Amino acid sequence: MARAIMLMGTGSDVGKSLIAAGLCRSFARRGLKVRPFKPQNMSNNAAVTAEGGEIGRAQALQARAAGIAPSVHMNPILLKPETATGAQVIVQGQRHATMAARDYFRNRSRFMPAILDSFRRMAAEADLVIVEGAGSPGEINLRDGDLANMGFAAAANVPAILIGDIHRGGVIASIAGTFAILPPEDRNRLKGFLINKFHGDPGLFSEGCAFLETRTGTPCLGILPHFAEASALPAEDAVALQEVLTTNSGHCRISVLRLPRIANFDDLDPLRHEAGVSVTFVNPGEVIPADSRLVIIPGSKSTMADLAALRREGWDVDLKAHARRGGLVLGLCGGFQMLGRLVHDPLGLEGKAGTAEGLAMLDVETRLSPEKTLTQATGTHVPTGTTISGYEIHLGITDGPDCSRPFAMIGDRPDGARSASGQVSGTYLHGCFASDGFRAAFLHSLGAEASALRFEDRVERTLDALASHLEAHLDLDGLLALAEPV
Repeated sequence: MARAIMLMGTGSDVGKSLIAAGLCRSFARRGLKVRPFKPQNMSNNAAVTAEGGEIGRAQALQARAAGIAPSVHMNPILLKPETATGAQVIVQGQRHATMAARDYFRNRSRFMPAILDSFRRMAAEADLVIVEGAGSPGEINLRDGDLANMGFAAAANVPAILIGDIHRGGVIASIAGTFAILPPEDRNRLKGFLINKFHGDPGLFSEGCAFLETRTGTPCLGILPHFAEASALPAEDAVALQEVLTTNSGHCRISVLRLPRIANFDDLDPLRHEAGVSVTFVNPGEVIPADSRLVIIPGSKSTMADLAALRREGWDVDLKAHARRGGLVLGLCGGFQMLGRLVHDPLGLEGKAGTAEGLAMLDVETRLSPEKTLTQATGTHVPTGTTISGYEIHLGITDGPDCSRPFAMIGDRPDGARSASGQVSGTYLHGCFASDGFRAAFLHSLGAEASALRFEDRVERTLDALASHLEAHLDLDGLLALAEPV
């Protein structure tokens, strides 16, 4: 019979996803069959599974840490924000609907059966299920109908531990306060706590731990120092971009537009780790640096809205000036759609039905449709002849004269487009820069020297280092003893 333990946090971005990945790798190294699970996630960073569905990228990383292929049942509800008040709702890997936040929260309890079905599927093939909560169980205003934290824990009868981030300050109050405001039936599900992102001598917090153990009546499972290598792993959501401006100091500048609804921005991670390039995220209110060799328009959860935002920033003018100077432009997925002449949304999938003028830097048009393309793909990058792998996750079909010059060939199927000059190109292939041979050839075409970086190997080494980090600083035997049969 499988056992399960749930990781909850005193807030968002306290390290739940990273710790879950480390636990998956650590317990898998002990020979356990481990499965990650997150009942409800909100993120525009998604991964495609072998079943042809999508889940949060954090759960895909956790599956990798556990040594297994990702499944739609590891994240049965994925919310992908499209506007400030609405999101696309993905149920067991497939697009269910676009719902306003108020409507979703009013009706969300109807999704609990799908969540419990997926959880039972994961438990049926596991020795241990590592469950990750979302946000904080202390948001008691959201407790009625909750799917992400205590609502799920109660429905599935799963115990939990609470994670606090000491780097933010106020960790004693946030942990003690969370225990204090929960009703007794929820508070009793919290079996322990741990302190994350510690800097300095952990011994200096011994009195803090003792106070919390007395106040909460639960054990401290450890004080976890800051894990600096985390930047080598894909981030769960765009919160991570708030601290990213420019990476490395190579002479070849690649500028990336930070769109309001940027999606799958981990596409850029392999480039960020190349010493020969300097990756700059261009924030709202900033101009595209004039010395950029390449400008990337990244993926977007809402092509029409981000296209309008791009124009409001004046980036359309900057892009055309960049091209006149001989600079290169690459659009990824939604960015590819924006580069065309027109984007049609006849069914109002992203808002009000209509057509938007694109940047007209590629002679193509896109028509959005309800059928979502979700597939893993391997092919050949046409300009360099190198092998390229990635995944597609998009609404819509793009066609036009420039598609006769594809970015890549996936078998006998063309992907993307290139302008006649070769300066502007677009592709639907997310994750393509993780292909080492392609990345090296692509950087060479920019005049940059690629390193010997083997990106996927680096991710594996980092997951191993993360597991060793947890093993050195946490009471994993104690944590495993708290897991209960489900």
